[in-house]
Amino acid sequence: MTIIELTPPAVEPLTLVEIRAHLRLDTEDEDALLSALATVAREHLERETGLVLAERDFRLCIDDWPADGVVTIPRGPVRAITSVIVYDGDGEPQAVDLEGHLLDGQARPARLWLRDVPQPGRAMNGIEVEFSAGFGESGADLPETLKRAMLLHVAAMFACRGVVAVEAQPAVVPPGYDRLIAPFCRRGL
Repeated sequence: MTIIELTPPAVEPLTLVEIRAHLRLDTEDEDALLSALATVAREHLERETGLVLAERDFRLCIDDWPADGVVTIPRGPVRAITSVIVYDGDGEPQAVDLEGHLLDGQARPARLWLRDVPQPGRAMNGIEVEFSAGFGESGADLPETLKRAMLLHVAAMFACRGVVAVEAQPAVVPPGYDRLIAPFCRRGL
């Protein structure tokens, strides 16, 4: 299973206004750094939780259909399935009809069931599912707890900005961060 990010986020869930207010900054002198740290905080939180905080498009590549017919999508919440392609033995793509499909995009992991599916003809990545995922087009739809966790993380990284370069972040995770994100994390055995 491979997931490919097709589009970058149009906007970050945290705005510069929110970050400056949290840090009690009155000037825009540090905006470039704050923007970079907001991106690092979002990416870190997405890795930790498996959630997509800023809405964008993805492609899920799988080798074969699951035995139970339900495709699990490990990134979410899934907002819509945009296309499903199956490659035949010659590598030619066939579009799968999405009529009558069932999507449980809020489940963790999200689940997709399709009515009639052709079998892939190639052994690896013979099926591609394109989907959009995320909480919304802006940070307004993001749970407040996750926004608070990101603000704490940005503040911690900002505090050590002279010691650790942006490229080396996240070098520090603030106290309480793990407790804030714990309800959103999927833990495996």
